[in-house]
Amino acid sequence: MGTRKAARLRRAGKTRARIRRAATNRLCVFRSPQHVYAQIIEPSAGRVLVSASSAEREVREQIGYGGNVGAAAAVGKRLAEKAKDAGIRRVAFDRSGYKYHGRVKALADAAREGGLEF
Repeated sequence: MGTRKAARLRRAGKTRARIRRAATNRLCVFRSPQHVYAQIIEPSAGRVLVSASSAEREVREQIGYGGNVGAAAAVGKRLAEKAKDAGIRRVAFDRSGYKYHGRVKALADAAREGGLEF
């Protein structure tokens, strides 16, 4: 494993430990060069309650390319819609060790606008 990835996972571990103590649903973000993925995970069982990504057909039809800020915003909006349908309002934001800017920030802002609280 590269040192950059190891450092990111170390940062992510700290955040996840803090979220685990709070025992709230966790909005977890993963970004790859081509796509952005987001999931809301239940704290006790670790089950995925809701997920959205730029690889989904509905999102891909709106955006075209999945690796930019516009795609991340579309994923955040879609995730908030799915969460609302599932009855989820409050989550803890897990940025997975990524800096809070660019695609991660766009996804978070869109999810907040869609009705999620964190």
